[in-house]
Amino acid sequence: MVSKQDRELLRDNIRSRGTRLSATDRENIVKQYLPDPSELARWPPQRRKKVPRRTPIRTFIKSQIHLIAYTFLHIFFGIAVRLVQSFHAVVDRILAIIYYHHRTPELIRKDVKGLDRLPEHLSVILSLRKEDDALPILMDEVAELVSWTASAGIPVLSVYEKSGALKSCIPILHQVITNKLSSYFGSSQQPTLQLFAPHHPIYENRQDGGAPHDTLVVLLLSATDGQETFVDLTKTLAEMSQNGKLSPEDITMELIDAEISEITTRPSQEATPASGRGRLDSPQPFLSVKPEPDLLLVFGPFLKLDGYPPWHIRLTEMYCTGVSIDGGTGYGDTVEYQGFLRGLWHFAGAHMRFGR
Repeated sequence: MVSKQDRELLRDNIRSRGTRLSATDRENIVKQYLPDPSELARWPPQRRKKVPRRTPIRTFIKSQIHLIAYTFLHIFFGIAVRLVQSFHAVVDRILAIIYYHHRTPELIRKDVKGLDRLPEHLSVILSLRKEDDALPILMDEVAELVSWTASAGIPVLSVYEKSGALKSCIPILHQVITNKLSSYFGSSQQPTLQLFAPHHPIYENRQDGGAPHDTLVVLLLSATDGQETFVDLTKTLAEMSQNGKLSPEDITMELIDAEISEITTRPSQEATPASGRGRLDSPQPFLSVKPEPDLLLVFGPFLKLDGYPPWHIRLTEMYCTGVSIDGGTGYGDTVEYQGFLRGLWHFAGAHMRFGR
């Protein structure tokens, strides 16, 4: 047992933060209370257990079996993936031969005539390639899609391209679409076209003799109509609430949904006829656009929304075409008629349960 004097010395040393006693003094105080090493019992040293040595032959055989199994699985799944890709490529080529439109609206109407239903609002996601002539190719693809949509009798088509390159050349795109419609319907029978983008004027033309009820609305969307629109609307509602123009209780989901739909589906002007051929002296009234598309087609190897406005596709049926490149087994983002037609087939056979 430690004596009272030694205990006080050690406590005073702790209070003085080790300045009163040196290391040697502390060792001398503690050493008298330690047992003599000669009195300690000696225990025999423990022997280490021998680890059984692995047989090199067994280890080698086991590693080779793992390598063979790994190689076999890779070969098997590689062949399976190639067969699936080849099958889809062959099916695409067969469909491309059997169901080719020949730029004839009657053939397109015949292809969709047997479907139970068609979407009232069709939306597609396209991407701008990296080639030098990527923008003309993209505009030609949009013109083809507009022609197919008009021939199928779908009244609204929205085209999403992330960068917004199409919005910067709406007049040129309108002329390209008009020329493409002329190659399908003729110069005097093409339907009324209303082309616009959010915060942009509407471009419209209808040839003399065109049926007034055949109107196609084409809406151009980009990434700025997604998150940025929601941020701008939030700032606007917050400023109106701070200035006392709007009560916080009035800001509801219905109000936000209505405002977003109004911003992204209405042009800045409703009466801007297109210049050039087919110009109207009295433009037709703007056809209201259904905010949420019924069918979303993704022309690409996999389903990638790429920043598409999320509030527009809450109840939308999505379909990825996964079309082939140059007749090979790979998948790309080529816009082809059989992909468009397969998307309509998929929509016609889908069961819309709406959460039930």
